Amino acid sequence: MSGALAALALAIDRLVGDPDAVWRRVPHPVAGFGALIAAADRTFNRPHWPDGVRRLAGLASILVLLMLAALLGHAIHLVLAPLGWPGLVLEAALASILLAQKSLSDHVRRVAEALDREGLPAGRKAVSMIVGRDPQALDEAGVSRAAIESLAENASDGVVAPLFFLALFGLPGLVAYKMLNTADSMIGHLSERHRAFGRAAARLDDLANLVPARLTAAVLAAVTGMILGRRAAGRAVRAALADGPRHRSPNAGWPEAAVAGALDLALGGPRRYGELVVDAPMLHAPGRREATAADIRKALILFARTCDLLLVAAVAIALIG
Repeated sequence: MSGALAALALAIDRLVGDPDAVWRRVPHPVAGFGALIAAADRTFNRPHWPDGVRRLAGLASILVLLMLAALLGHAIHLVLAPLGWPGLVLEAALASILLAQKSLSDHVRRVAEALDREGLPAGRKAVSMIVGRDPQALDEAGVSRAAIESLAENASDGVVAPLFFLALFGLPGLVAYKMLNTADSMIGHLSERHRAFGRAAARLDDLANLVPARLTAAVLAAVTGMILGRRAAGRAVRAALADGPRHRSPNAGWPEAAVAGALDLALGGPRRYGELVVDAPMLHAPGRREATAADIRKALILFARTCDLLLVAAVAIALIG
């Protein structure tokens, strides 16, 4: 039933998304994941411990958190499965909370709308909600590129990857993936505190996203061919193959490069995070640097059609199964 579950969850997320009115009253499940990860970090990541001990503590922590997440998903499934189709719909509604299809599209669309209606200051404020870099250092083209890059990367992390694990392993797989992805965002970086403790979370997240990131690039290229033609699809494929492996992340570069090639934009490059400047490689360097709000909207169309194709695939899997 995982195919039907994935199709229903994707459809519900497309229609409903993340209602702000709900999450202002009750904590979002990802916030609960974050609280558990933070508790593990406080308890088992002691600064005076040697790095080797902290790495082992980080590995043990993430494995326990993943087990708890999978058990939670399995328990929910055991409760709802005997209810038949009503239980499946309710399980899909719960699963849809952990997909980011509509919320991602809405946040990125707000950047384009802000640039068009209120200009650069509003665009910077809107893009600051979805990227970690310093928005004050960005001009209009930089804001547009940042929004498109975030859309491409999160198309994998927020939609394709969770849907992939939902289709393969049901609700336990989805909940475990979201726990892992949340842990990577919280502790899987190279700060002094988390370099050792977060190493296992970062490596496991890289491993979990190997297939989904490349699948996202492939689907984006296929959709590009349907919408923009064979030449644009060829650029998307060539950019993904050439520049995807050059990204500092083993996975994020694949969908970002595919979108860069599809839209004939040069994405990536150096970026500022507070006082830190990261010298990231260019993706599809021959492309245009002067991105606009119109390019954001084109990227949103590619994303929407990608989600349509994923829904068709999920329905097909459900019917075959």
